[in-house]
Amino acid sequence: MFESEDSPHKSGGLITLNYESKPILLKAFMPFIKNGGLFIPTEKSFEFGDELFLVLNLPEEKEQVPVSTKVVWLTPKGAQGNRVQGIGVQFRDDGMAKTKIETILGGLLKSTEPTYTM
Repeated sequence: MFESEDSPHKSGGLITLNYESKPILLKAFMPFIKNGGLFIPTEKSFEFGDELFLVLNLPEEKEQVPVSTKVVWLTPKGAQGNRVQGIGVQFRDDGMAKTKIETILGGLLKSTEPTYTM
């Protein structure tokens, strides 16, 4: 799975995410969002538009990937279909993070396995 550090809360929060494998990254990746994004399972309370700074540790990447994000998706506790509670964040960069993730995932992007969001 991944770990969250530095207890983010509201705008300006910092989260370090450690994706240990491609299947875990695929489950969190949100390619359908402009510039891409990630779903972050969390019980913390966020609102649409909250800004977070992520430091990503991705499979097969030696260097961390820093990316500025904003909250664009909320899955509340007890959501329909037993969905995991959490937030979806949109990358606010030039597409670098999305491109890196798509390169890592490659052919897995065509998978029909359920993700956290779809």
